[in-house]
Amino acid sequence: MVAAIIGIIGLVLCIKAIIEILSLEGDIAKKVIAAILVFVTNWIGLAVYYFYAKDKMAEWVK
Repeated sequence: MVAAIIGIIGLVLCIKAIIEILSLEGDIAKKVIAAILVFVTNWIGLAVYYFYAKDKMAEWVK
């Protein structure tokens, strides 16, 4: 039960991060690659995105 709740929270946060990445202006291929990496790596990708890469993502996808 707890694992299911943690999994659902991870999925919701992944979708939120993917929407944020895809809404940036820049190269669509780079945005798709970043979104796929966040989705595949789930919690690790979310941690990297929210604690390190969120502020730099707009610069990286140009």
